[in-house]
Amino acid sequence: MSERAHPAASGSHILSAEAPRVIAWEVTRSCNLACVHCRASALHGPYEGELTTSEAFTLIDQIAELGSPILILTGGEPLLRADIWEIAERGVAAGLRVVMAPNGTLVTPEVGRKLADVGIKRISVSIDFPNAVEHDAFRGVPGAFEGALAGVRNAIAAGVEVQINSTITKANVQYLPDLLALAERIGAVSFHPFMLVPTGRGKELEEQELPPEEYERALNWMYDAQRSSALFLKPTDVPHYWRVMRQRAKQDGTKLQVHPHAHGGMNTLSRGCLAGVGFCFISHRGEVQPCGYFDKVAGDVRQMAFPAIWRTSPLFLTLRDLDKLKGKCRACEYRRVCGGCRARAYEVTGDYMAEEPYCVYVPEGWNGPAAAGARAAATTQAEPDASASVSDGAASLGQPAARSTDDDDLTSWGPLGCQPYDG
Repeated sequence: MSERAHPAASGSHILSAEAPRVIAWEVTRSCNLACVHCRASALHGPYEGELTTSEAFTLIDQIAELGSPILILTGGEPLLRADIWEIAERGVAAGLRVVMAPNGTLVTPEVGRKLADVGIKRISVSIDFPNAVEHDAFRGVPGAFEGALAGVRNAIAAGVEVQINSTITKANVQYLPDLLALAERIGAVSFHPFMLVPTGRGKELEEQELPPEEYERALNWMYDAQRSSALFLKPTDVPHYWRVMRQRAKQDGTKLQVHPHAHGGMNTLSRGCLAGVGFCFISHRGEVQPCGYFDKVAGDVRQMAFPAIWRTSPLFLTLRDLDKLKGKCRACEYRRVCGGCRARAYEVTGDYMAEEPYCVYVPEGWNGPAAAGARAAATTQAEPDASASVSDGAASLGQPAARSTDDDDLTSWGPLGCQPYDG
């Protein structure tokens, strides 16, 4: 069984996408940091071609025509844009759920209060190492660690929730327990480990990307850690976590539940890869992409209204058609809730519908070309333990996993998929 879908993946093959659930808008590419993994390769601006205030307002109004998605104001550093408060206020007034992804270093007490005043209820701040030396080196500026912590304190003091993001590579995967502990200690409500997608400046870190079996160990550690932490853990840019959750819950005899800090509540419950399905990215020039790591343009808001791009883009329509998936992703019984990372497939193979290159799972009955290597990687290991280190803890699930063929079970649970709230 090579290119034929597994019977469990039957049913409608077109994913519903009447309106986006989350939109990340790069309001500016200018930034005061120089992070080594940066998708945008952002530096100090200004950058030519950024949407004007008038164009920004038009875009917001067009987004509101489709509903009330979460609108992430990101960058670069969004606080470097002169009209950022006007944009935020316009979004809130239009009924959008506006959040922001600053790097924290510019969130003074005054900025914290302004965030609250305009109606921004949550920000995300990226902390990649639990110490200043390594974090500052990764973010490219001395003082970035202490600046981020100060920004977190200032936001929380103003009543704004904080989400901590961490880009996970070989260099810091061993720090996952420490990063979670840090997020808990400083008062964050959620912790989002971002699994590196080597695009933009992050191409230089390609050798630091975790191998597939280490991905599996890290994802299982995260599943176990969620059971003991009050924070909401949401692995990002790694849609096969949605498979791992279902495998582990089935083995444990438990039902996946909505975490109280899953931002957006029931409206953000969906699947792993949401690129072009429930999520899109809008660049500082108005180019619409499936996600920020997926360097392929679906449309330009200066040439076509956003609702028309969302509804009619051939790129988006292809991404919503499960029968256009290739390799073991097409055959996988978890394809409705996972889908594989389309950005990673595109970066690795040049084909955005190719199978997820960093997933060890082999669908039942699959005998395609990737099966042998994946089976070798998916070796049975000890039962995961969230109190252990990542390397000693959650192991890849090579043992036969409990499978679900219930579409309701596959589609009704699990928090937001790939959500690049990365400041």
